[in-house]
Amino acid sequence: MSNPQDGAADRTVTTVHLLRHGEVHNPDGVLYGRMDGYHLSDRGQRMAQRVAEALADRDVTYVVASPLERAQETARPVARSHGLVVGTDPRVVESTNVFQGKRFGMGDHVLWKPAAWRHLWNPWRPSWGEPYVEVVARMKAAVADARDTAYGHEAVVVSHQLPIWITRLHAENRSFVHLPTRRQCTLCSLTSLTFEGNRLTTVRYSEPAADLIPVKDRQATFSSGGTPDLEQPTA
Repeated sequence: MSNPQDGAADRTVTTVHLLRHGEVHNPDGVLYGRMDGYHLSDRGQRMAQRVAEALADRDVTYVVASPLERAQETARPVARSHGLVVGTDPRVVESTNVFQGKRFGMGDHVLWKPAAWRHLWNPWRPSWGEPYVEVVARMKAAVADARDTAYGHEAVVVSHQLPIWITRLHAENRSFVHLPTRRQCTLCSLTSLTFEGNRLTTVRYSEPAADLIPVKDRQATFSSGGTPDLEQPTA
């Protein structure tokens, strides 16, 4: 998609917020990936409402989400507060992972088992799931469509931690190789991409539901509550 205003002189500002879903009810510690039946917990519902409140005064004209339940449920309060209907975009779905359905809880952690180690040899591809370059390609296309649909306004795209994080690394011209525990993309966080015309100008990160993040999930930088907004200009 392209806008009639496209061109080097176009300074129209559009923001696409990549929103990670809220906490999921998952008492067994399963890596649920793309599995059906995993819904937001009560706390996850509160997180989603908190984000909706944070965005209530923003000029949001388009809301779209991954087809998975947790993403759709996170999107609904945001859409409702702006009188919108949640769209569905399969391009922003969770990444595939060979460990889907396996348990990661204490005493039954799949990565402690030698049979799993053959999937961990290449962090660049990665060898355990969907290649990062493919994740970026589908996310970039979805972001571009969201930008064009909300042209001159703001869009919210509800996705998942890895797709959002890899998209941010690409936007900031950083290597895809990273430690999963150091992704700056906590539950119900916003990674906001601001464009002038079609040119990405800044990447901004914030955590509207920071005080609701469970202690066990406070592993990313600035994820312990009271998070300052962080803005990163792009090249």
